[in-house]
Amino acid sequence: MEKTLAFHDLFIILCGIVMGTIARIFTLRIDTRQNPSYPTGGFINIVIGILASSLGAVAIPSLLNKEFTAVTFIALAIQHFRDVRKTEKESLEDLEKTEYAKRGAAYIDGIAKTYESRNYLSLLTSLFVVLVLSIVSADSLVINMIVAAVSGFGMIYFLTRITKGKCIGDICDIREGKITIDHSDLFVNGMYVTNVLGTERSRDLFLKEGIGIVIEPKNDKFRITVENYGQRQAMLFEATRTFGVKRYSFTRKNYTNGALLLAFVPIIRDPDAIIDVIKKTPVLESSRKITTIMDIDIGGNINGEE
Repeated sequence: MEKTLAFHDLFIILCGIVMGTIARIFTLRIDTRQNPSYPTGGFINIVIGILASSLGAVAIPSLLNKEFTAVTFIALAIQHFRDVRKTEKESLEDLEKTEYAKRGAAYIDGIAKTYESRNYLSLLTSLFVVLVLSIVSADSLVINMIVAAVSGFGMIYFLTRITKGKCIGDICDIREGKITIDHSDLFVNGMYVTNVLGTERSRDLFLKEGIGIVIEPKNDKFRITVENYGQRQAMLFEATRTFGVKRYSFTRKNYTNGALLLAFVPIIRDPDAIIDVIKKTPVLESSRKITTIMDIDIGGNINGEE
């Protein structure tokens, strides 16, 4: 005799899928800056989010009906998510040659891991929603919908807070610097950047349209992160990809005070917006070398900041 799926089970599975998909859509606002193509990349992520939430949603009803093969499917899904991470990494590496500035291996690795983790967020959200609905087991559809929404959004909030990393704006003070040129030498706030401005045309271009950004760690211990080469690449990439590069792009670190200098000639010159983009550049996992950066509390504050 074939087993039929009860309406109640079908309803809670659907609720789990919906909340898991919403979780993936919600996190797309975080991933948008890292998507290689949009909206195509967004559509792919939504579809994968639906599949991930479907697996999480059917797990509890399957176990309650003694269908233990559901655990096997979840294990296969985890392997699939790892393949998605690998594919995303390869895709971004192929695109390196087309960008104004390279993302760098560290940033690509971080993006790929982020894509993988977002799928787990969908899976866990749908799993939690179905678990709560199975425990409550109310007869009213309205009550079940309310319980699904409250538990789902609560889980989304919790997971996004504990998985949210720091941004450069959390650990650094960022401001626009004054550009000066002495012969072929370029300086930002009196700090040397490069000596390649040998022609009058290049010097005029930088003086009229160039921008220099000074990034200073709020604490000496944050210099370990900011001076990491992969982290510097990530900041330059976000700035140049968002505003374009008409010509030239440089990064230089000051060994005395630990300040990082970014200088380039953008296609769209908007100092405040450029600073905002740099502030939102994520602190890469590979550049987090100290406990105060690794520790993330629910409020998003830096633990132990002086």
